[in-house]
Amino acid sequence: MASTLIHSSTLRLALIYMVLFGTSVLILLGFIYWSTVAFMVNQTDETIEAEIAGLAGRYELTGLAGLTSLITERLSRKPTGSSIYLLTTDTLVPLVGNLDRWPNVQEDAEGWLNFRLEQAGNDGADIHRGRARAFRLSGGFRLLVGRDVHELEKTRGLIIRTLVWGVVITLVLAGAGGTMMSRSMVRRIETINQTSREIMNGELSRRIPTRGRGDDFDVLAGNLNNMLDRIESLMEDVRRVSDNIAHDLRTPLARLRNRLELMSLQIDAGGEGRDLVEQAVAEADQLLSTFNSLMRIARAESAARREAFVDVDMEALVRDVVELYEPLAESRNQQLSMQLDPGAHTAGDRNLLFQAVANFLDNAIKYTPTGGRIRIQLDAEGLVIADSGPGIPAESREQVLQRFFRLEQSRSTPGNGLGLSLCAAVVKLHGMSLVLEDNRPGLRAVIRFAPGPDISTDQGLLTGR
Repeated sequence: MASTLIHSSTLRLALIYMVLFGTSVLILLGFIYWSTVAFMVNQTDETIEAEIAGLAGRYELTGLAGLTSLITERLSRKPTGSSIYLLTTDTLVPLVGNLDRWPNVQEDAEGWLNFRLEQAGNDGADIHRGRARAFRLSGGFRLLVGRDVHELEKTRGLIIRTLVWGVVITLVLAGAGGTMMSRSMVRRIETINQTSREIMNGELSRRIPTRGRGDDFDVLAGNLNNMLDRIESLMEDVRRVSDNIAHDLRTPLARLRNRLELMSLQIDAGGEGRDLVEQAVAEADQLLSTFNSLMRIARAESAARREAFVDVDMEALVRDVVELYEPLAESRNQQLSMQLDPGAHTAGDRNLLFQAVANFLDNAIKYTPTGGRIRIQLDAEGLVIADSGPGIPAESREQVLQRFFRLEQSRSTPGNGLGLSLCAAVVKLHGMSLVLEDNRPGLRAVIRFAPGPDISTDQGLLTGR
């Protein structure tokens, strides 16, 4: 679930939304910070400039004595206030004020002095910041008027911390909300995926559950369920027609074959038409074999067959198959070797498994040249049948599991292209996996007993057609 959530598109969308929302909040809070701090700084600067104008006017009216008296009076009213005054001579010798010396800093582009105020606090140990503007009076005197901006900086720091925590809380809440939404959507999507996997495994009656809320997912699930109902109905119709055709034609074909065989017996060995009758019998046998194969595939594809599964001794089953085909391999001078694990067991239908293994071995003997090698290896993990024949091209390994597909386009060799299709259906019915690999030279058919949802080739997963 965690891995699915991490790789889900809903989580990525939630993260994108979180970033966009966080950026929007950051821009908004940044604007609030900028406007608030700018207003406070402008208010401080306007207060300082107003005091300079007032003190300069007092100097013009009452001279140096009046200005000194006014500065002393203001400092006596608020000795620990935030106002800063310093009146000096032209050589910066202090005359009156609450600074002991002229600040040793350069004016900025706007004529303001920003400097440190030592021992400005009540405990005599704080270091505050001061902001002031210098003014030159007539008579060679210099006047410095400013403010202790410690409270302004505290307010600025408080606003910054508030903004940071606001952004962090916003991102955390957005992330938590996005994760919760993503988990909900991932659960709904995973429900659809799980149902799809079960349907691909042959449980065509499975449907996607709905919650009855009428939301988008319920509408989607309803449409998918309707589509699945239609597909299941069409597949059942096709399967029913195929089975009926196989059943209906197999009986007359069997009768036709029997009558042809009787005709063959009634015609003398050298009689005219004997060869034609025997050819007709062979053709009838081929048709019957095709219909029988189609019916076996239909039975193998039926999930109801799983109810009759029993414990199958695969070692004994493979030995029986080899014993049946060993004379054919010997007649072709082929080397047939076995390496069988007596502890290999699996749950399944023994007849269908026997047919599948027999088809693989029959193909291996059929396509392996005279004097070639065929190797069968069985263990608790699976079964491997390898030959030294021409093999199957990688691009055709999925197609050979389809019904009636044959590598030989001329279709001149015996066969109907249903052998590997039956093997694929049996393997899928038993929850196994099938891999067709290059044996260099030849083909390796690997059947893994471990449960698997799909039939696969070395190029990818097949859907068991």
